Amino acid sequence: LVNSVDDPDNCDFYYPAVVNRGDLQIAISTAGHSPALAQRIRLELERQFGPEYEQWLRQLGQARRELFASQMEPDVRKQRLHRLAAGKPGMVYLVGAGPGDPELLTLKALRILGQADVVLHDDLLTQEILELIPPASRVECVGKRHGERQVTQQEINRRLVEYGCAGQTVVRLKGGDGAIFGRASEEIQALRDADIAFTIVPGVTAASGAAAAAGVSLTDRRVGSALVFLTAQRCKGNPPPNWKAVAELGGTTAIYMPGGHEADLARQLIDAGLPRDTPCVVVGSASRADEAVVQTTLGALPDMPKLPAPAVLLIGVVGGPARAGDGPQAEDRVEIPSRRNAAADQRKN
Repeated sequence: LVNSVDDPDNCDFYYPAVVNRGDLQIAISTAGHSPALAQRIRLELERQFGPEYEQWLRQLGQARRELFASQMEPDVRKQRLHRLAAGKPGMVYLVGAGPGDPELLTLKALRILGQADVVLHDDLLTQEILELIPPASRVECVGKRHGERQVTQQEINRRLVEYGCAGQTVVRLKGGDGAIFGRASEEIQALRDADIAFTIVPGVTAASGAAAAAGVSLTDRRVGSALVFLTAQRCKGNPPPNWKAVAELGGTTAIYMPGGHEADLARQLIDAGLPRDTPCVVVGSASRADEAVVQTTLGALPDMPKLPAPAVLLIGVVGGPARAGDGPQAEDRVEIPSRRNAAADQRKN
């Protein structure tokens, strides 16, 4: 048997275009008349039959084996099998929405958001991003704010599983990158325990948005080879970071959610060996309309004004200006123009 590429008259058989979802396989052939059409149809079918079908087919197979192992009339069994196959698989997407500017959403995030049956979103997402959710989608705010009534993580996990089991396309929409200090691991575990298919869609993390707002680079090979992500919010019972090791690494340290912890952070880092005049940049609401950027030093950090949430603290020689002097002097704190707001002012002029 011979297959001759682009020569149908001399072919004994044709290779089809194949959609492969585990044991579910769909082959498309045009008998050599138009391989391009077969490829186009394959792409369309891949969008229609997503990766969730592989796991759903395994579930259908397990249900079929259990039905055949039970005592029931063949017609009743057949009806149940057809009823199961008439549904659709549930799918959960853990989507990072970026720091706030809707133009920083990835193309994949935007596409998946447009397919959502249900969206469970955080409280700090911007209205511009929420307006991208289709009107027909069910939208639930499950955000957590300090000092306010919260939806517990256990309840969020329960809703993800419930909607996924119901065959819904669910988007768990979080600011930044949900896999960085976003409790994604807890949600992943709940979905795995319930055997629900999921996909992680990364987003632009808050530290990247903060660095862009301040006009600085998070890394610079000339002065350091380390970039450390930390959070000032810790789960009860977890030990603090090894501040001495952090101080000795050099480079830049990005601390997420520093609000209310500035004095403790400064004290611990200074005790660990960082000089008081180590430059810092604090960015609030990066890439948003109320974006605020303040340059300061580690020694002056406790005197920082409160910035709008979400905020990120960048510490180190990469993250700020040249050292301004020793001690928490007032002149060590400088508000610098927001790149976003400066661009808006330029457009007005």
